[in-house]
Amino acid sequence: MPVLTASMEPLSARIPSDIYLWLAQLPVEGATTNSDKLRVLLGQLKRQHDGAMDYPTAHGWARDITAPLRDATVRLEGNTGRNSEVLNLLLEHVTASLAMIVSHTPDNESQAAELEDMLVRRLFGLSASLLRQATTEKAQAYDPAVIRRHMGATIELAQSIPNPEGV
Repeated sequence: MPVLTASMEPLSARIPSDIYLWLAQLPVEGATTNSDKLRVLLGQLKRQHDGAMDYPTAHGWARDITAPLRDATVRLEGNTGRNSEVLNLLLEHVTASLAMIVSHTPDNESQAAELEDMLVRRLFGLSASLLRQATTEKAQAYDPAVIRRHMGATIELAQSIPNPEGV
């Protein structure tokens, strides 16, 4: 059976020069020319609109969105020799959570419960990681007091929960 390939259709548009310059400088994986970039970006937008991103694709997309922050923290570490485990934890959590949300469009209550379970599991993993940062006087963060400054209400709430057997 022959393989069907999508035909390529020409597209012409006038865009403001600042957007053109931005597109020309925008790094897009797998694309070098502006035409390539438009194809890749429009394809991503279509998959996002159609809800057709699987988790790995959505994770890559979320990493692309957060790339400027990741690049900035790498530059900062290169310039100062310091990094933040806390900021890296938060960035990874946001990236993975966004990928889960984008890649899951529940059609029924069971699928909604599955997405809810994945997000809650990830959130409690983040909470445990942040609490581990609180076990020392100073967190591995740009602001070493950031964890202790914000953990009070969470610790108070956690201590008020009865500890059921087997947990």
